[in-house]
Amino acid sequence: MEKSIENIWKEGFLKSDALIAPKLNNLYNQKSIHIIDKFRRMFRLNLIAIVAFSFIFLIVSYFLGILLMGAIFFVALTVLVIINKRLLNALESIDKGENSYQYLKEFNQWIKMQIAVNKRISTFLYPIIFMSFIIGFWFKDADGIFLGERLVAKILIRFPDIHLVYGIPLIGIIAAFIILGLLAFFGGRIYQWDLNIIYGRVLRKLEELMADIESLNT
Repeated sequence: MEKSIENIWKEGFLKSDALIAPKLNNLYNQKSIHIIDKFRRMFRLNLIAIVAFSFIFLIVSYFLGILLMGAIFFVALTVLVIINKRLLNALESIDKGENSYQYLKEFNQWIKMQIAVNKRISTFLYPIIFMSFIIGFWFKDADGIFLGERLVAKILIRFPDIHLVYGIPLIGIIAAFIILGLLAFFGGRIYQWDLNIIYGRVLRKLEELMADIESLNT
Protein backbone atom coordinates (compact mmCIF):
# COMPACT_ATOMS: atom_id res chain seq x y z
CA MET A 1 0.00 0.00 0.00
CA GLU A 2 1.31 3.41 -0.93
CA LYS A 3 2.67 5.26 2.06
CA SER A 4 1.08 8.50 3.16
CA ILE A 5 3.02 11.73 2.89
CA GLU A 6 3.07 12.01 6.67
CA ASN A 7 4.69 8.57 7.06
CA ILE A 8 7.21 9.30 4.33
CA TRP A 9 8.28 12.46 6.10
CA LYS A 10 8.59 10.67 9.42
CA GLU A 11 10.67 7.90 7.90
CA GLY A 12 12.72 10.25 5.73
CA PHE A 13 13.81 12.47 8.57
CA LEU A 14 14.39 9.59 10.96
CA LYS A 15 16.72 7.63 8.65
CA SER A 16 20.29 7.25 9.89
CA ASP A 17 21.49 9.33 6.95
CA ALA A 18 18.83 12.04 7.38
CA LEU A 19 19.87 15.53 6.43
CA ILE A 20 19.09 17.16 9.77
CA ALA A 21 19.55 16.32 13.41
CA PRO A 22 16.96 13.88 14.84
CA LYS A 23 15.78 16.37 17.47
CA LEU A 24 14.60 18.67 14.66
CA ASN A 25 12.84 15.93 12.68
CA ASN A 26 9.36 16.56 14.00
CA LEU A 27 9.66 20.34 13.69
CA TYR A 28 10.59 20.30 9.99
CA ASN A 29 8.19 17.45 9.37
CA GLN A 30 5.25 19.52 10.59
CA LYS A 31 6.42 22.66 8.79
CA SER A 32 6.78 20.80 5.49
CA ILE A 33 3.37 19.18 5.71
CA HIS A 34 1.72 22.46 6.62
CA ILE A 35 3.30 24.48 3.79
CA ILE A 36 2.66 21.97 1.00
CA ASP A 37 -0.89 21.17 2.11
CA LYS A 38 -1.69 24.88 2.36
CA PHE A 39 -0.35 25.55 -1.12
CA ARG A 40 -2.39 22.67 -2.59
CA ARG A 41 -5.57 23.91 -0.96
CA MET A 42 -5.00 27.45 -2.17
CA PHE A 43 -4.15 26.25 -5.69
CA ARG A 44 -7.31 24.14 -5.95
CA LEU A 45 -9.49 26.91 -4.52
CA ASN A 46 -7.98 29.39 -6.97
CA LEU A 47 -8.83 27.14 -9.93
CA ILE A 48 -12.38 26.69 -8.63
CA ALA A 49 -12.72 30.46 -8.21
CA ILE A 50 -11.56 31.04 -11.80
CA VAL A 51 -14.09 28.51 -13.14
CA ALA A 52 -16.91 30.04 -11.10
CA PHE A 53 -15.98 33.58 -12.14
CA SER A 54 -15.79 32.66 -15.84
CA PHE A 55 -19.27 31.09 -15.70
CA ILE A 56 -20.74 34.07 -13.85
CA PHE A 57 -19.11 36.52 -16.24
CA LEU A 58 -20.44 34.58 -19.23
CA ILE A 59 -23.99 34.75 -17.86
CA VAL A 60 -23.71 38.43 -16.95
CA SER A 61 -22.28 39.27 -20.38
CA TYR A 62 -25.33 37.68 -22.00
CA PHE A 63 -27.73 39.91 -20.12
CA LEU A 64 -25.57 42.99 -20.75
CA GLY A 65 -25.53 42.33 -24.47
CA ILE A 66 -21.79 41.71 -24.63
CA LEU A 67 -21.90 37.94 -25.03
CA LEU A 68 -18.97 37.92 -27.46
CA MET A 69 -16.78 39.39 -24.77
CA GLY A 70 -18.02 36.87 -22.24
CA ALA A 71 -17.46 33.96 -24.63
CA ILE A 72 -13.86 34.92 -25.40
CA PHE A 73 -13.19 35.57 -21.73
CA PHE A 74 -14.73 32.21 -20.80
CA VAL A 75 -12.71 30.24 -23.36
CA ALA A 76 -9.44 31.94 -22.34
CA LEU A 77 -9.96 31.20 -18.64
CA THR A 78 -11.10 27.64 -19.39
CA VAL A 79 -7.85 26.95 -21.24
CA LEU A 80 -5.93 28.46 -18.31
CA VAL A 81 -7.73 26.19 -15.83
CA ILE A 82 -7.20 23.07 -17.96
CA ILE A 83 -3.45 23.71 -18.20
CA ASN A 84 -3.13 24.36 -14.48
CA LYS A 85 -5.25 21.32 -13.62
CA ARG A 86 -2.78 19.21 -15.55
CA LEU A 87 0.04 20.86 -13.66
CA LEU A 88 -1.73 20.00 -10.40
CA ASN A 89 -2.06 16.38 -11.57
CA ALA A 90 1.67 16.36 -12.25
CA LEU A 91 2.24 17.48 -8.67
CA GLU A 92 0.10 14.63 -7.37
CA SER A 93 2.09 12.11 -9.43
CA ILE A 94 5.50 13.15 -8.11
CA ASP A 95 7.31 10.14 -6.67
CA LYS A 96 7.39 10.75 -2.95
CA GLY A 97 10.10 8.13 -2.54
CA GLU A 98 11.65 7.39 0.80
CA ASN A 99 13.18 10.76 1.59
CA SER A 100 11.03 13.64 2.76
CA TYR A 101 13.65 16.28 1.93
CA GLN A 102 13.95 15.00 -1.63
CA TYR A 103 10.18 15.26 -2.03
CA LEU A 104 10.33 18.82 -0.71
CA LYS A 105 12.95 19.64 -3.34
CA GLU A 106 10.82 18.11 -6.09
CA PHE A 107 7.85 20.12 -4.88
CA ASN A 108 9.96 23.28 -5.07
CA GLN A 109 11.00 22.36 -8.63
CA TRP A 110 7.34 21.82 -9.56
CA ILE A 111 6.47 25.30 -8.29
CA LYS A 112 9.22 26.83 -10.43
CA MET A 113 7.91 24.93 -13.48
CA GLN A 114 4.33 26.04 -12.74
CA ILE A 115 5.42 29.66 -12.49
CA ALA A 116 7.41 29.45 -15.74
CA VAL A 117 4.47 27.91 -17.63
CA ASN A 118 2.00 30.51 -16.38
CA LYS A 119 4.37 33.34 -17.20
CA ARG A 120 4.42 32.16 -20.82
CA ILE A 121 0.64 31.84 -20.83
CA SER A 122 0.31 35.37 -19.45
CA THR A 123 2.03 36.85 -22.51
CA PHE A 124 -1.03 35.70 -24.47
CA LEU A 125 -3.75 35.71 -21.82
CA TYR A 126 -3.72 39.41 -20.93
CA PRO A 127 -3.77 40.60 -24.56
CA ILE A 128 -6.64 38.18 -25.28
CA ILE A 129 -8.62 39.48 -22.32
CA PHE A 130 -8.01 43.06 -23.46
CA MET A 131 -9.19 42.23 -26.99
CA SER A 132 -12.28 40.49 -25.58
CA PHE A 133 -13.30 43.79 -23.96
CA ILE A 134 -12.65 45.76 -27.15
CA ILE A 135 -14.54 43.29 -29.35
CA GLY A 136 -17.35 42.86 -26.84
CA PHE A 137 -18.11 46.56 -26.54
CA TRP A 138 -17.53 47.24 -30.23
CA PHE A 139 -20.21 44.74 -31.26
CA LYS A 140 -22.62 45.60 -28.45
CA ASP A 141 -26.06 46.38 -29.86
CA ALA A 142 -26.92 50.02 -29.15
CA ASP A 143 -30.41 50.71 -30.50
CA GLY A 144 -29.87 48.59 -33.61
CA ILE A 145 -26.35 49.88 -34.28
CA PHE A 146 -23.11 48.45 -32.99
CA LEU A 147 -21.65 50.57 -30.21
CA GLY A 148 -18.34 50.79 -32.07
CA GLU A 149 -19.99 52.17 -35.19
CA ARG A 150 -21.91 54.69 -33.11
CA LEU A 151 -18.67 55.81 -31.48
CA VAL A 152 -16.91 56.19 -34.84
CA ALA A 153 -19.83 58.25 -36.18
CA LYS A 154 -19.49 60.67 -33.25
CA ILE A 155 -15.74 60.91 -33.79
CA LEU A 156 -16.25 61.71 -37.49
CA ILE A 157 -18.60 64.55 -36.60
CA ARG A 158 -15.86 66.19 -34.57
CA PHE A 159 -12.90 65.05 -36.69
CA PRO A 160 -14.22 64.56 -40.25
CA ASP A 161 -10.73 64.19 -41.74
CA ILE A 162 -9.63 61.35 -39.47
CA HIS A 163 -8.16 58.39 -41.39
CA LEU A 164 -10.18 55.16 -41.23
CA VAL A 165 -9.05 51.57 -41.84
CA TYR A 166 -12.00 49.27 -42.53
CA GLY A 167 -14.21 51.76 -40.73
CA ILE A 168 -11.96 52.03 -37.69
CA PRO A 169 -9.90 55.15 -36.87
CA LEU A 170 -6.23 54.44 -37.58
CA ILE A 171 -5.19 56.10 -34.33
CA GLY A 172 -7.45 53.69 -32.43
CA ILE A 173 -5.84 50.70 -34.16
CA ILE A 174 -2.36 51.99 -33.35
CA ALA A 175 -3.31 52.57 -29.70
CA ALA A 176 -4.79 49.08 -29.45
CA PHE A 177 -1.64 47.48 -30.85
CA ILE A 178 0.54 49.46 -28.46
CA ILE A 179 -1.52 48.28 -25.49
CA LEU A 180 -1.45 44.70 -26.77
CA GLY A 181 2.31 44.88 -27.11
CA LEU A 182 2.72 46.25 -23.60
CA LEU A 183 0.45 43.58 -22.13
CA ALA A 184 2.37 40.85 -23.96
CA PHE A 185 5.72 42.29 -22.86
CA PHE A 186 4.72 42.80 -19.22
CA GLY A 187 2.40 39.76 -19.03
CA GLY A 188 4.92 37.65 -17.14
CA ARG A 189 5.60 40.45 -14.66
CA ILE A 190 1.90 41.04 -14.14
CA TYR A 191 1.46 37.34 -13.40
CA GLN A 192 4.41 37.41 -10.97
CA TRP A 193 2.84 40.36 -9.18
CA ASP A 194 -0.48 38.51 -8.98
CA LEU A 195 1.30 35.36 -7.78
CA ASN A 196 3.03 37.24 -4.98
CA ILE A 197 -0.29 38.65 -3.78
CA ILE A 198 -1.97 35.22 -3.60
CA TYR A 199 0.86 32.79 -2.80
CA GLY A 200 3.71 35.08 -1.75
CA ARG A 201 3.59 34.24 1.93
CA VAL A 202 3.47 30.48 1.34
CA LEU A 203 6.31 30.57 -1.19
CA ARG A 204 8.48 32.61 1.15
CA LYS A 205 7.93 30.08 3.93
CA LEU A 206 8.90 27.30 1.54
CA GLU A 207 12.13 29.09 0.61
CA GLU A 208 12.93 29.70 4.27
CA LEU A 209 12.32 26.05 5.14
CA MET A 210 14.53 24.85 2.29
CA ALA A 211 17.27 27.27 3.34
CA ASP A 212 17.07 26.10 6.98
CA ILE A 213 17.35 22.42 6.08
CA GLU A 214 20.20 22.99 3.65
CA SER A 215 22.12 25.15 6.14
CA LEU A 216 21.81 22.42 8.75
CA ASN A 217 23.10 19.88 6.22
CA THR A 218 26.30 21.81 5.57
